[in-house]
Amino acid sequence: MNRTDRLLAIILELQAQGHLRAEDLAAIFETSKRTVYRDMQALAEAGVPIVSVTGQGYSLVEGYFLPPLRFTPEEAIMLMLGSNSLARSFDEHYRRAAASAGRKIEAVLPEPLRVEVREVQDSILLIGDTANEHEADLLRQLRRAILERRRVRFRYHTRSREGAAQTREADPYGLINFGDAWYLVAHDHLRDDLRHFRLERMEQFVLLDKHFARPPDFHMDPPNVDRDRPRVVRLLFDPAVARWVRETRNFFIVQEEDTTDGLLVTLRVRDADEIMAWLLGWGGRVRVLEPDEVRQRVVDAARAILQKNTTPRKRY
Repeated sequence: MNRTDRLLAIILELQAQGHLRAEDLAAIFETSKRTVYRDMQALAEAGVPIVSVTGQGYSLVEGYFLPPLRFTPEEAIMLMLGSNSLARSFDEHYRRAAASAGRKIEAVLPEPLRVEVREVQDSILLIGDTANEHEADLLRQLRRAILERRRVRFRYHTRSREGAAQTREADPYGLINFGDAWYLVAHDHLRDDLRHFRLERMEQFVLLDKHFARPPDFHMDPPNVDRDRPRVVRLLFDPAVARWVRETRNFFIVQEEDTTDGLLVTLRVRDADEIMAWLLGWGGRVRVLEPDEVRQRVVDAARAILQKNTTPRKRY
């Protein structure tokens, strides 16, 4: 990285981080602290309002911003399409924010680039499920709870309890959107552990007056599959449905392998209830290799289906 690029990058880092020490900047840009001191002096001489505080390091004067960035066509297109796509899965508040951001981005684009971006937007259609009224209301309340660090209480339905609901109190840390569904990441006081709650299964939601402190080491990292989903399930699908299994890929699948006997699929779950409905949907096209417990549950479910559909029923 040449010096001009590094000076611009230093400003961007200070805008993003707030305060950075000379040793922090030296580590980020793989240079010496002496070079950092010279760079900071150069920025100050160029008119950038740098503030130096003993023990805290360097920062920018509040309110200082760089001039508008110049986007490449690909960058502008991805910003516009990405924000619009995600906003459709969120509530009205963020849909308005995405529209406003799009207008601001479009306003700073040169006319030729603006025309190119519009042509791509008119040529690509991204369709995704939007949050329903219930989820939209939950998202608004959860966003407030996360920002204000307030505990929440709700009734939660789990498949493992045959639809029975439990009252849970939780400290909300963040939200995840996966597979057109929203999940709350929170510290569950019933389990005294971090849990993921699907918004569709929540009801009687209440925002409490109790406040909490989010752990300083918490990050919205991708899930640790080995830790969070310890149970391994292995299935063998008939070759005739292998393509359709891949097309309707299940969230819990971690590995697929073509064999002479069919498609070998490995899943990792917390509880077998998480995949039973999906598994039974393949009927006689799938065989459970392990564990024995899941195989027996499939057998029991098949017998129950047979019993229900062979017993004479009254007419309706």
